[in-house]
Amino acid sequence: MRRIPTAPVISGSLIVGFAVAAGTGSRPLGGVVLCSGGLWCLREWYTRRDGRTAAILTGVAFSAFVLSHVLALAIGAWPSVLLVSAITGAVTWVRADAPEHTVGGLSERA
Repeated sequence: MRRIPTAPVISGSLIVGFAVAAGTGSRPLGGVVLCSGGLWCLREWYTRRDGRTAAILTGVAFSAFVLSHVLALAIGAWPSVLLVSAITGAVTWVRADAPEHTVGGLSERA
């Protein structure tokens, strides 16, 4: 069975969570969307990689969430959310989703 990449899920969770909060006026509802995607990704990172990777990527996602609030004051809410989502997706892709390559019998991250 083909695995779903986690990078678009975590990035999408940040974007859709904000969209739901902004669209409905309910921050808790946006938080439910954000947490649902985040928890799914956390489980996948732990299962596919290890606890260390899961902890690092969870920290990256949480930091992005906090940073988006700070950046929103300078560049606006939507640009901020889109920027941190792109960064989070890129980091997640490299740390968890990118294919592994084998060089000389040794497995190496791409």
